[in-house]
Amino acid sequence: MLKVAILDDYQNVSKEFIDSKKISNKYDIKVFNEPFLNQDDIISNLKEFEALMIMRERTKFPKEVISKLTNLKYIMTSGMRNKAIDIEATSQKKIIVCGTDLSANSTAELTIALMLSLARNFKNEIENMYQGYWQTTVGLELKGKILGLIGLGKVGSKVASIAKAFGMEIVAWSENLDLNKCKELSVLPVTKDHLIENSDYLSIHVQGGERYKNCITIEELNKMKKSAFLINTSRSLIVNENDLILALSKNIIAGAGIDVYDLEPLPENHKLRFIPNALILPHLGYVTAENYLNFYTQMFENLEACLDGKPKRVIS
Repeated sequence: MLKVAILDDYQNVSKEFIDSKKISNKYDIKVFNEPFLNQDDIISNLKEFEALMIMRERTKFPKEVISKLTNLKYIMTSGMRNKAIDIEATSQKKIIVCGTDLSANSTAELTIALMLSLARNFKNEIENMYQGYWQTTVGLELKGKILGLIGLGKVGSKVASIAKAFGMEIVAWSENLDLNKCKELSVLPVTKDHLIENSDYLSIHVQGGERYKNCITIEELNKMKKSAFLINTSRSLIVNENDLILALSKNIIAGAGIDVYDLEPLPENHKLRFIPNALILPHLGYVTAENYLNFYTQMFENLEACLDGKPKRVIS
């Protein structure tokens, strides 16, 4: 039987989304629930496996790791992009990498949830309720506030549509902003400086990579309104993490809702865990039952297709 490893199953739920009757006689499956410690740990644990099923960007597979996994033939990842995989290295070793569909709804909904939570002080009020207090803060309405979107792709567009229903004014900027999309969604295209200086909520929805690395640093944070909030459900490197910690600690901005980090899982002693105006979540953007069902179903569909000699959803 083909040896298959399911990685990054932090919640130990993969078995709930897999049709075991269809695969029980075909594959020898092992599930890993904990993140690996380092590259040597990855190699020693995975060297016997022929196929890996991984969650996007949780475990990194650089060339150094791929070259040591001599039995590996297939990698099935959630989503159709995974910057944690060295695709050139997999191509050189003739390892087939396949992806899955990914709903933009989950991250868009989480973005709105973070905005609402910051506006109505959910973090403080929930903690205070458990301590026996009642109504300790005064919240804000989203209606009439300016939402600045860095990126107006699949997720950014959905966020814009939902925010419109709250009566927000939407502005957007990116290096390749689609003006037709702006017109379609009644979003005002602006410069980066205008977006940063005028937004009440600044939300990031561009892909990672060198183009947007350190797009938001202390320079940009100093230009934001003191009453403004930053939301990042996209990629951590877009916002300089140390600069954000400094800005929150000194109340340069009112607060931030963060779902992505330079190092994940976030270390227990990380400074963001101890900043009152940081609302932090454990990278929940795509973590929904609907997405997980889709991920695991299509991962096994992809693997079956590969074994039949007709790979599908190939990432190249």
